Amino acid sequence: MRKEYNFTKANKNPYAKQLKQQITIRIEKDTINYFKQLSSEIGIPYQNLINLYLKECAVSKKKLNFKWA
Repeated sequence: MRKEYNFTKANKNPYAKQLKQQITIRIEKDTINYFKQLSSEIGIPYQNLINLYLKECAVSKKKLNFKWA
């Protein structure tokens, strides 16, 4: 192993913008169970399925239409 490395000619990671960020979020059990069941039918992990759904909402700029009671 070298004592020092020269990174002056290194290229930035082109996939760095696509990296996922871990967060904590509170989701109702019924909602999680829905995505878990759907994910077992489709064959992908439920967290990936939730991410894909949220990404689709963000890309299409969906807005929730609701009123507080």
